[in-house]
Amino acid sequence: MKSRLGTEDHPLRVAIIGSGPAGFYVAEHLLKSDVAVHVDMFDRLPTPFGLVRFGVAPDHQKIKSVTRVFDRIAKNESFRFYGNVEVGRDISLDDLKDHYHQVCFATGAQTDRQMGIPGEDLPRSHAATEFVAWFNGHPDYCDCEFDLSAERVAVIGVGNVAVDVARILCRTPEELAATDIADHALEALRNSKVREVYMIGRRGPMQAAFTNPEARELGELAGADIYVPADEAELDPLSAAELEGSEDDTVRKKVAIVQDFAGREREGKPRLLTLRFLVSPTELIPGDDGGVRAMRLEKNVLVADGERTSPRGTGQTEDLPVDLVFRSVGYRGIPIEGLPFHERWGVIPNEKGRVTRTEVPVPGMYVSGWIKRGPTGVIGTNKKDGTETATAMLEDVEAAAVLDPTQTDPATLDALVRRRQPEVVTYEDWARLDEIELSRGKECGRPRVKLTSRAEIQAALANG
Repeated sequence: MKSRLGTEDHPLRVAIIGSGPAGFYVAEHLLKSDVAVHVDMFDRLPTPFGLVRFGVAPDHQKIKSVTRVFDRIAKNESFRFYGNVEVGRDISLDDLKDHYHQVCFATGAQTDRQMGIPGEDLPRSHAATEFVAWFNGHPDYCDCEFDLSAERVAVIGVGNVAVDVARILCRTPEELAATDIADHALEALRNSKVREVYMIGRRGPMQAAFTNPEARELGELAGADIYVPADEAELDPLSAAELEGSEDDTVRKKVAIVQDFAGREREGKPRLLTLRFLVSPTELIPGDDGGVRAMRLEKNVLVADGERTSPRGTGQTEDLPVDLVFRSVGYRGIPIEGLPFHERWGVIPNEKGRVTRTEVPVPGMYVSGWIKRGPTGVIGTNKKDGTETATAMLEDVEAAAVLDPTQTDPATLDALVRRRQPEVVTYEDWARLDEIELSRGKECGRPRVKLTSRAEIQAALANG
């Protein structure tokens, strides 16, 4: 007779797909529980930590220190990491069902949203996510090219990713050289001709999605003055009334930060960062070379739209001369074969992390992070989110609402993965890579110097 699931002689076997914060927080809660559990984490990239390694800006080293928590989780004897292994290519969902009682997808929001305007696909028009991945040394983007001979750049969006892009474009070479920015990006930005950066927001300062610390940092750049048109910093009557009745001090401070920027005098720094509000891009206009040379903006007014405030075009337009455009207007998840998907929201439908099909739970399938809730929140948001999902998983163990795998020997799965993907990267391998990167950084006074391509990573492991 088989013993109860979750005991030492019959441990719960869990696969987590994705090694960013969302995945690690699920693993942490499971491994801290009273249930005997073995967690295998898979990532299509050779290195762990997802958004922290490839999404957090290189000049925000303090935020990256959360990887110390993940490192402790990964060193639990009941945890294994399989890097450079892609579900759907190297291992299928059916394979996972054969080997695990539960599978949790923490794959994030991997694609950017389009603006849907003429000229969006012109040369020198890019997704902000591509630029962020490039300067952070993401293996899939290390060969990207961005024309930094452009003097005027527009970043469409006023969320934290847009702020990161604008800030990195405005940093001095000396500031960037003190970070873990990828070497190829450091060299390109060192030779950048960018002199003016515009951030473009459809709504007003009050509705901007950036957080106050991120916004405040824009006013403290050593190499760039900041400017906000006074009329765009002022609140429209709708927003002013809403703020008057609000008890949210965070929003009040956000508005104050923006209005402080509007009152500043230029100090003669080499670059100028301009924040624009209440304008929407309606077209990217090509120059003689076929690439972006200008962006048409339409002036907006804000109108009440149910419980939210929405922008409405006035028909009044202007052409802003820009040579390079990065759009940061939202992100969405991508479907996973064999699981339901909500096309409009770009998430896997779920109830507290349990994947649902027509509101009925799909046995043994779970989600955490942006693929669960959409691209909202900061890194810390994933802790509460991951705990909620892990709690649902443990409840389902108690209720015996789990998969019934035919192959529960960990060695069988390990052999399968290595047969399908001989260049698998274990956590022990990552520890060696980490040591190499830190050592390279120490030699030149930087936090680390990243290995950025799969070939470079495999060569480092082969020589180690």
